[in-house]
Amino acid sequence: MSAESSEDALIQQRRDKAARLREQGQNPFANDVKLDKRSTVQELRQKFEGALVDAKELRYDPAQVESIGSQESFLVFGRIVLRRGFGKASFIRLRDGTGELQLFAKQDILGSGFAALETIDIADHVEAHGRAMVTKTGELSIELSSIRLITKALRPLPDKWHGLTDTDVRYRRRYVDLVANPEVAVALRSRSLVVQGLRDFLDRRDFLEVETPTLHTLVGGATARPFKTHHNALDLGLFLRIAPELYLKRLLVGGFERVYEIGRCYRNEGISTRHNPEFTMLEFYMAYATYETLMPMAEELFRHVDSFVLARLQGLGLGEAAEKVRAERPFTFDEPFARVPMKQAVEQALAKAELPVSIASELAALAFKMGPDGKKLPSELDAAVEGYKQKSERAGRIDWGNLRRALSHSGSDGERLFVAYEYLAEPFLIEDYRSEDGQKSVPVFIVDYPFEVSPLARKKDSDPTLTDRFELFVHGRELCNAFSELNDPEDQAARFRAQLEAKARGAEETMDYDHDYVMALEHGMPPAAGFGLGVDRLVMAIAGQASIRDVIAFPLARPE
Repeated sequence: MSAESSEDALIQQRRDKAARLREQGQNPFANDVKLDKRSTVQELRQKFEGALVDAKELRYDPAQVESIGSQESFLVFGRIVLRRGFGKASFIRLRDGTGELQLFAKQDILGSGFAALETIDIADHVEAHGRAMVTKTGELSIELSSIRLITKALRPLPDKWHGLTDTDVRYRRRYVDLVANPEVAVALRSRSLVVQGLRDFLDRRDFLEVETPTLHTLVGGATARPFKTHHNALDLGLFLRIAPELYLKRLLVGGFERVYEIGRCYRNEGISTRHNPEFTMLEFYMAYATYETLMPMAEELFRHVDSFVLARLQGLGLGEAAEKVRAERPFTFDEPFARVPMKQAVEQALAKAELPVSIASELAALAFKMGPDGKKLPSELDAAVEGYKQKSERAGRIDWGNLRRALSHSGSDGERLFVAYEYLAEPFLIEDYRSEDGQKSVPVFIVDYPFEVSPLARKKDSDPTLTDRFELFVHGRELCNAFSELNDPEDQAARFRAQLEAKARGAEETMDYDHDYVMALEHGMPPAAGFGLGVDRLVMAIAGQASIRDVIAFPLARPE
């Protein structure tokens, strides 16, 4: 029998059981449970905490359990995930949203109700009554006085030994993934706690949470390719927002000094372990602050959220799993974050790769060099690259092909510095910035970005070729982007015009000219600093997940 036909047979068996229940006057999809009398698994474990003799193995003292709850009958609901024994006694593993607990069914206690077990399969939801007791192995259990099917699962769970392991199927059928792989539920629970922790941190500092439009008439707030849509009633072409930035800064103009938004943004770009076109972003703006104000604040934010998540998971009985994730992280939040100007990061990376500081300008010059026939001379560029590759082991690991392509599209020193950083320094942040004992990487603030790649950031007073901007990298992943905000309307208008010129040259990731935003700045925006954080990536870091799709409940996939 094929796997498909075997599953079909199991499904039919379950349908037959549901039909028999209906014939007996019972509803296999009941909705008459009494929630007010329910005890969750977590509540039961808290009640009998004093009888716990081995916290790691969850072993209990029978006499103490008897003393604490001998006179009580408990009502529990949940899904059956395991079952052993089909004679006069049966052990059933029940899981609810707070944990798992064993049910012990004995024929001489259940009487005629013991026959109800014949209609119950793994994955079904049940309602069960009984008293608390401890088995011979020390496991806290409910000795059943009654059990009732309240939802029949017509499809079986994946094989308990092999589970649901196909990654594509896991993402498509997350509802099964969550049951078959409980650690997935911990990661998604961590996501919710991360968002709570972010709100807790900002609310304590008098930030106001707001909502801004997700449908925009212009592309703005970041440089990215947008998704397009259409408003039928207004007959208007619109873009799904790529960032809430420009609307949040309008609120600064209007008098709100501290605002934040946690919401969905959309960028029509590639999918990878670090990128998802639909993602969650936190942005906050703080009047009368600078990007230097935000660096220590960012360190506090990360440590606060990390501690917040750990404390809440401990309260849910998941502290051991959370501590394990923490211990296995390849980075640490406990030490001061590194602060490195972009130019310095490039120079240090080149020194470690035994490459000349002038490499970016040399490669760019060769990329643009033309022969007497007006054609480019790739042979000279190829020869130069081959020579650089041989300088050191690290030089051999550089992505020279994409570096060459990026430099060939760079039209200024600032753009070339940024490209050099992206390919020569950023891939090596993990190995270049380590904890004091060298065992883990430390987060790195890369500061002082060229103004050409920072169209919304304020220029540095000491060097107008750079901006008061930083990005924060945690174990090689960019998590945050922040800067002192540009509030000079004439400078902002010139930056928007430069974006239009780049668009005219064929650049795809550019902003539109936002006349209304410039007008808002003309009404006076206070000096301010802004901060953007990829929430999904922060969850990846805190929950110890390697792929962004593992922290998104339902990542988009092509139709099967």
